[in-house]
Amino acid sequence: MNRGGAETMIMNLYRKINRVKFQFDFVVFGDKGDFDEEIFTLGGKIYYLKTNSTIKRMYLLWKLLRENKEYQIIHCHTNFSNAFHIISAMLSGVKMRVAHSHNTSDFSRNIVVSYFYQPISKFIINRFSTHFMACGEAASKFLFYKNKKVIVLPNSVDVNLLADIGISNKNYINRLYENINDHIKIIQVGRHVPEKNYIHSIKIAQELKKRNIKFKFFIVGRGELDYNLKKIVKNLGLEKDIIFLGVRGDVPHLMAGSDIMLMPSLYEGFPVVLVEAQAIGLKCLISTSISKEVDLNVGLVKFLDLKENIGKWTDELISSIIVQEEDIDLRVHKIKEEGFDIGSNAVFLEKFYLN
Repeated sequence: MNRGGAETMIMNLYRKINRVKFQFDFVVFGDKGDFDEEIFTLGGKIYYLKTNSTIKRMYLLWKLLRENKEYQIIHCHTNFSNAFHIISAMLSGVKMRVAHSHNTSDFSRNIVVSYFYQPISKFIINRFSTHFMACGEAASKFLFYKNKKVIVLPNSVDVNLLADIGISNKNYINRLYENINDHIKIIQVGRHVPEKNYIHSIKIAQELKKRNIKFKFFIVGRGELDYNLKKIVKNLGLEKDIIFLGVRGDVPHLMAGSDIMLMPSLYEGFPVVLVEAQAIGLKCLISTSISKEVDLNVGLVKFLDLKENIGKWTDELISSIIVQEEDIDLRVHKIKEEGFDIGSNAVFLEKFYLN
């Protein structure tokens, strides 16, 4: 339960759902995470089933559910791996098995994965799940068959809270760092993994440097590419311009203090952070590899093809940060109207679980 997109969405719902009537307990297949303490505070349990063996993982989950008959619903958020957990739940007698799709692609260079594992997993998910849910239409089409009735539950946020943060924290970064009032402040938030395409963003920073444009680029998150990314930044002489912030609890405040967010991803599901950014009022320059659904029609998202050269991306970044007068109330209303308010979606999920 680290600060990833799906995890953040689940926590948003957990905070808002009626916890007198409903309790979320968590099965994770890794180490302790960033949200663990909050989960315990909210009354939740976490079961850590850490093993490299898929068969053992299925057995441990089956055993857990057999020994804890109080669990009436299992809600799976692990894309193709949902197949193993759905099977375990079915064999242990859990009658409501929800498969949730959070991605629009899962590219693998491994032929076995692409041509055997993924199709078989997809078949199992579609055959043995009792309910189907997705963060958007594109994610639904990716994991589920066309004839399945899929509930789209948008990756929602606390719109009013984020709008207030956007208003009151415009100087947040300026207060943290001296003498950068006249700098362009760029932010990218996400795991440090290949699909997030941080190399592309670093190339944009390099181009800004060549043009003698003052900027600070804040990279928020962590992941397998940490060391390599920092090494590249150092080799390019950009250590003073690109700041690695690691995992933070003040991401909305950092976004509020930024001028623009970059997301040149190779693929995404429906990133919660893009919903947060638009609720805050932050401009976003993102790749066309990301579903058009992420644009909430509030004039803050600009799409650009990754085939365009770095000069074009840099030009678009500079032109996008021109300050425009905005109607904050209208923005909040539109985002809620699009179905991205966490309060409404928590109520919807309560009714779904009860039914």
